[in-house]
Amino acid sequence: MAGKVNNSGVAAVILAAGKSTRMGEPKQLLKIGGKALLETAMESALASQADEVVVVLGFAAEAVSQFLPAGVKKVINENYEQGMGTSLRAGLGAVRPGAGAALIILADQPFVKPETLDRLMEQHRNSGAQIVIPTYRGFRGNPVLLDRSVFPEVMALGGDVGCRAIFGSHSEGIVKVEVHDVGVLIDVDTKDDLQQLNAAGAGTELFELADLEGRGETSEAASARPELVITGRDDLARALAELGKFMGFAVTVADPLLDREDVPQADRILRVLDFSRLPPGGERYAIVASRGRFDEEAVEQALLTGCAYVGLVANRKRAEEVLNSLRKKGIRPEKLAQVHAPAGVEIGAKTPEEVALSIMAEMVKQMRQRG
Repeated sequence: MAGKVNNSGVAAVILAAGKSTRMGEPKQLLKIGGKALLETAMESALASQADEVVVVLGFAAEAVSQFLPAGVKKVINENYEQGMGTSLRAGLGAVRPGAGAALIILADQPFVKPETLDRLMEQHRNSGAQIVIPTYRGFRGNPVLLDRSVFPEVMALGGDVGCRAIFGSHSEGIVKVEVHDVGVLIDVDTKDDLQQLNAAGAGTELFELADLEGRGETSEAASARPELVITGRDDLARALAELGKFMGFAVTVADPLLDREDVPQADRILRVLDFSRLPPGGERYAIVASRGRFDEEAVEQALLTGCAYVGLVANRKRAEEVLNSLRKKGIRPEKLAQVHAPAGVEIGAKTPEEVALSIMAEMVKQMRQRG
C-alpha cells in the first residue's frame, strides 16, 4: 500500500472504532453533505502534511473498511468496547517508529481543515511542546497533537479515557494555538447534531454568528441586576439559566455554538471566551459547567475579570487539575482560593435541576455574606 511522502515527522491517527449506541448504526458512515463522517476526516488528514494516516476501526470494522482509500493504514481494535483508551493504544502502537508526534483525530469531528492540522504540526515543530491544543475564539477544541515523549503515558490509559487524562501532569508542556476553524469544536454525537449540521450546510453558517448577542435589553436595565455567566450548553447549564432568570439575574451563557433559541432563558449569548467583552454592570457571578471542555479557560476568565463568585462543576480530581494548571500559569493562590470546586452545597443532588439548586444556594449564601 502506498503511503504518504511528507517529511513532517507527524502521524495522523483517526479514532473510528466506537459503537455509536446513540445513533443505532455505524456513526462513521453517516453522511453530511453527501459524504460519510469518516470519509471527510480521512480526506482532511490525507491533504495535510502528516507523514502517514492511521485509522483505528472496531465496531462494524468490515463494513467501514470498504470505504478506506489507498494511502491509509488500517488498525483493528478488537477491544473497542472497553473504551477510547484501547483505541489510543492501538493507534499509537501502529505509528511508524520514526514519527516524532501524532495528531489524534476523532472520526465524529470531520470538519477540521487540513490547514489547521498543518498549523498544529508547525506549532509543535517550533515550540517542541509535549501537547498542542487548538482553540477557537478562546474555546478549546480537537484534534490534539501529542509528542512521542508522552506516547507511553497515553498508551497506558485504560477504559473510556481520552488524551485529556494526562493533561494535568503536563500543564507546563502544553501549548494552545488559536485557529480560525470552527471545525475544531464541531462533533456529531446525536442524530439531532447530524440534522442540524446538514441543515446548516455542514456548519458553514456557524461562521456568521456574532461574538455577543443579546435580546435588546438596555444597558441601564442590565446594570440594575447582578449578572450570572454560565459556561456550558448541557441540561445543567440550561437548568442554571432558568433558575438564574427566576432569581432575577441577567443571564449570559458562554458557548461558541449556541443560538439564542437554544437557551431562551438567557439574556445574552457569548460566543467568544472573553468575559471582558461583556457590557459593564453590577456584580458578576460565574459558573463553569462545560464538563471538561473549557474548564480551565473559563475559570481563568472569571478570575481575571473579578467575578464575585466562581463555581466549577467538576469532580475533585478534575478541579485540582484545573487549579494546578492555573497556578502554574501565575494565578495567585489567593485568587485560586476563591474558586468553589466542586461547586454547590451538599444536598445529595442527582438531577440537573437539583445540582443547579445546590450551586445557586451556595452562590446566594456568598452574596448575603458579602452584603
